Amino acid sequence: MNKTALTLSAAAVAATLALAGCSSPSGNSSGGNSMSGMDHSGTAMATATASPTAPASASASASASADVSAHNAADTMFAQMMIPHHRQAIQMSDIMLKKQDLPADVAELAGEIKAAQGPEIETMASWLKGWGEPTEAAAGHDMASMEGMMSDADLAKLDAAQGTEAAKLFLEQMIAHHEGAVKMARAESTDGKNASAVALSQKIVEDQEAEISKMKALLQNL
Repeated sequence: MNKTALTLSAAAVAATLALAGCSSPSGNSSGGNSMSGMDHSGTAMATATASPTAPASASASASASADVSAHNAADTMFAQMMIPHHRQAIQMSDIMLKKQDLPADVAELAGEIKAAQGPEIETMASWLKGWGEPTEAAAGHDMASMEGMMSDADLAKLDAAQGTEAAKLFLEQMIAHHEGAVKMARAESTDGKNASAVALSQKIVEDQEAEISKMKALLQNL
């Protein structure tokens, strides 16, 4: 009887302890607080990791803004001289586009030159304004002396010419005009500071050298 009583008492004690452990509110609460703490820690870590991106973004914006105004004398001269150079190319193209008996491929080229150089003039003028520079070169820079520029007499001759004669004259004059622009653009590519201006100068070289090759081919077929 004593042995049986002891066995039953031990079993009851074990069951009581087991129930106490399962029903303890502090166990779950402690475990929940521990996980909650880990979550907060993870959130804080993520926030700390993400925060450095804001200064980096601000730095990139500041760099981009700096590039807009960063320029040197070569950039200014390039824009001031290329604007009137482009304007004359458009003037020459307009003269040709008014003619009725012009070969179609020459008329098409004149239209392409006008369409390409008009927006470039607007771009360069906006740069000069943003740089606080005048859109015209200082006194002493003779526009007529620029590489490839036509004289008033040259333009009058082009205006008077008709048909195949006009096409040949236009191509000859525009080849010389483009060669002058390419020379000016190469100088900017070497000496310029503003990234956008240098990029445009490189585009002018590429575009106008391709047009020079096209015009030489057209001349051979006239």
